[in-house]
Amino acid sequence: MTLIRSHLARLAGPIATIGLAGASFLALTDSVREGDGIAGHDPSLTADLVGHRAGALTAIAQVLTFIGSEVIVGVSALGLIIVLLERRGPRYAIVAAAAMATSAAMTVGVKMAVARVRPGTADRLGPSDSTYSFPSGHSLNSAVLLGLVCVLLVPLLRNRRARIGAYGAATLLAAGIGASRVYLGYHWTTDVLASWAIASVIVAIVHGVSRPLTRSQERSGSSQVDRDTVDS
Repeated sequence: MTLIRSHLARLAGPIATIGLAGASFLALTDSVREGDGIAGHDPSLTADLVGHRAGALTAIAQVLTFIGSEVIVGVSALGLIIVLLERRGPRYAIVAAAAMATSAAMTVGVKMAVARVRPGTADRLGPSDSTYSFPSGHSLNSAVLLGLVCVLLVPLLRNRRARIGAYGAATLLAAGIGASRVYLGYHWTTDVLASWAIASVIVAIVHGVSRPLTRSQERSGSSQVDRDTVDS
């Protein structure tokens, strides 16, 4: 019983995140479908961003959007899986691959289910995009990828400052990619918020799953050390 309570206590954080982020996503989806609530402020928020465009900001937004593109995120995800396979073993690599596949599936599935039209082309900075707007694939997939790096790779860093710096950099990059999609006129603000909510659920699940994997790996390592000591 004590072991069960201890296990549940360790999962409290991920479970709370899943509940809060899941509820936020449902609320955002309802707001978008009804065209009221926070979604009702989307046009004014987009107009404000468009009104404050500047050369340097536009260049930064374009770079951030490129970093969050399907090609860059896809190649980076493959690199992450390879690194996990080498550093932490096949189970972690499988978890990461499943998370990215889920992210891609949610992007397509929710877009088709909600069928939200993108902002008008008059204010768009870049090529046209005929796909649906909700959620933002750039924001969702990049946030999941960066979240996986934070959960599965960053803890391997021994230096505490390096870990904190990595968490901060990943958070800023995810936020920047999402903001760039609104700034460039490809998405509404609620598209990006919904993407982050979905990403939070996926990463929280990975966090919860990775903990028992880590303990199992540590026990296996300890058992191997004990056997080697006996053999010697």
